[in-house]
Amino acid sequence: MNTVKVLDVTLRDGGCVNNFNFGQLYMEKILAAQEASGVEVIELGYLDDKNGSPSGRTQYISDQVIPECILRHKKEGVTYVAMMDYGKFNVDNLAERTESSIDGIRLAFHKKNMHDVIPLYKKIMAKGYKAFIQPMITLRYSDSELLELINLVNTEIPEASGFYIVDTFGEMRPNDMQRMMNLVDHNLIPSMLMGFHSHNNIQMSYSNACAMLQFPTKRDLMLDSSIMGMGKGAGNLNTELLLEHLNVFYGGQYKLSPLLEVIDKVINQLHSEFYWGYAPEYYLSSANHCTPSYASHFYNKHQLPIDQVAELLGMIAEEKRISFDKNYAEELWRAYNEKKEVDDSAVVAEMKTILSGRDVLLVGPGKSIITHAEEIKAMIARENIVSIGLNLTGDLPVDYQMVTRQDLFEADMAEGNPVITTSNVSKGARGNVKVLNYKNWIEISDGRTHDSSAVIMLNLLKAVGVKTIYLAGLDGFEVNINENYADPNLRHPVSVEQMERRNKYYKRFIQTIASSGIDIHFVTPSLYQ
Repeated sequence: MNTVKVLDVTLRDGGCVNNFNFGQLYMEKILAAQEASGVEVIELGYLDDKNGSPSGRTQYISDQVIPECILRHKKEGVTYVAMMDYGKFNVDNLAERTESSIDGIRLAFHKKNMHDVIPLYKKIMAKGYKAFIQPMITLRYSDSELLELINLVNTEIPEASGFYIVDTFGEMRPNDMQRMMNLVDHNLIPSMLMGFHSHNNIQMSYSNACAMLQFPTKRDLMLDSSIMGMGKGAGNLNTELLLEHLNVFYGGQYKLSPLLEVIDKVINQLHSEFYWGYAPEYYLSSANHCTPSYASHFYNKHQLPIDQVAELLGMIAEEKRISFDKNYAEELWRAYNEKKEVDDSAVVAEMKTILSGRDVLLVGPGKSIITHAEEIKAMIARENIVSIGLNLTGDLPVDYQMVTRQDLFEADMAEGNPVITTSNVSKGARGNVKVLNYKNWIEISDGRTHDSSAVIMLNLLKAVGVKTIYLAGLDGFEVNINENYADPNLRHPVSVEQMERRNKYYKRFIQTIASSGIDIHFVTPSLYQ
C-alpha cells in the first residue's frame, strides 16, 4: 500500500500574500499549529539571497538563519523543508545538512531551465538534503517534454525524494490530472513519490486532490495545502479540509483543532488585512493561462469593467504569461487605454475659457462628503466657483462630472449630466461630453501609471492656469473599506501596502501641484494633507 503525506505550505505560499512579513509571533503560532496537527512535512518559507531577511519573515537570506529564526526545536517525525526558485539562491552557499537544519529543499523552475537545474539538485543532495522536483506550470509541458524531464530525473538524479505536478495558475481539471498522473506514475522511477501543488483559481484544488487520492497507484503521494488556503491570489488547497477528508476516508489521525484555533487567532486576522480567495479576476487569469499577478494588477486599478480586464489579459504576450513583469503590465495597460486617441486641444481651450479667473472645487467620492454635505453645497453655490465631481455619485449638484470609469460614465450619460472624461472611456464624444486625450493627462512615476480622475483633473487645472483649488471628499485610503467611499458600491478591498502607497503618492502629487503656484485648500479632512 502506498502512503499519503501532507506538506503544509502556509509559511511559504501563504507568505506570498503578505510579502512574508508574518512577524515572529505569528510565525511561531503557525508552526506550532502545523506540528500539532500531525502533517508530515512543513515548508518554512523561501530561500532568497537577494530579498531574504535574517528574522521576522519567512523569506530567508540563507538556510543558516532558519534554526535561530524559527526552527529552534524539531518535532520528531516531521520533515522540514524550504523552497527556492531557480536563479534566486546560490546553492553553493547552502550549508551542509545537520540535525538542527532543515531537511529538504524544493527547487522550483520553469520548463526552459529543466536541464540547468540538474547540477543544482545534485549539489543539494550532496549536502545531505532531500530534494523535490518542482516543475512550475506542469500543464505547459507537452507529453514529450514531460517525459524528457522525467527521463532526466530518472537517469541524473534518481535519489531525489519526490516529483511534483504543479498547477501554478490553478487551471487544471480532473482530466488534466489524469493525463499528468498517468505520465508521471508510469514513467518515473518507482522509488520516488508523486506530489501535487495546486492553486484554487477555478475552485478545483479540493476535487483535484481527491482525484489524486483515488488514482490507482502503489507510489507514495504527497499533497500540498495551506491553512485556510492561505496563498497568492485565489489561494491553495485548505489543509483543514484535506486533513478532515483523509481522516474520514483514508484512516488519517490528523488533529484539526490546532488548525482551527490558529485560524481563529492568527489566519483570520491576516485574511482581513491581506485578502486571498476566489475572485473573478483569478478565474480570468486561469482562463487566460497567465500568472494571477496580472489579473490582480489590472483589476485593482478599479478603472476597467471586468470584461475589459479579460480583454487585457488576452493581450499578454505568450512569453510574458509565466512570470509577472510589472513594467510590461504598465506598458500594456497604457497601450490599451491609449489606443483611442483624440485631439483634445479644443476641449482644453474651452475649459481654459470656462475656468478663467474662477476657483475650482473638486469633489471626490470620499465618505467625508456625507458629514460635510452642507458646507460643500454652500461652496458649490458660490458665484466664483466651478465645481467638478471626481467619479462622484449621489446628489451633490456639481457643474461637471469628471469620470474615468465606464460604469459611472454610462450612468452620467443616461442622466444627461455634463461630463468630462478621457478617450479610453468615452467611445466617441456625444451630448454634454468633453473628451480629454488619455495619455496627455496621466502621470507615470515609480514604475506605475497614475490615471485616476484626481490626477487627470489636477493636471488639467494646472495646464489651463487655475490659481485656486478646493478639495473635498479626497479623504485618502484606509484598510477598512467601509471608511473609504460615501457610496458603498464603490468599495473595494485595500491592503495595507496599497493603502500606504496610494496615500503617499497622492500626498506627494498634491504637494507638487501646489508647488507650481496653485493655492490648494482642503475643505474636508484628508490623509493627503
